[in-house]
Amino acid sequence: MAEPGEPAALRAKLLVKGRVQGVGYRAFAARVASQRGLCGGVRNLHDGRVELEVEGSKDQILILIEDLKIGPPAARVATVEAEWSPATGRFSHFQVWY
Repeated sequence: MAEPGEPAALRAKLLVKGRVQGVGYRAFAARVASQRGLCGGVRNLHDGRVELEVEGSKDQILILIEDLKIGPPAARVATVEAEWSPATGRFSHFQVWY
């Protein structure tokens, strides 16, 4: 639940480090983000990390972060870093970006 004075919707840029490419991580992230009612997208970065941009309630984003720390079975997540900002409203659903 949003704290007093906190917006109902937030944006988080999430950077996931570890063995997260070539293991179905983007599909996993898209599925769990959609199940949590979040909007945005996920992509692989050239340096081996996975980046997500998500918008929605803080509670659901925090739960998503916990899901991302586990990942799909073949993944080995080292860290998930979050950078918070106000929601932009530019996303209507969650998708995989190529």
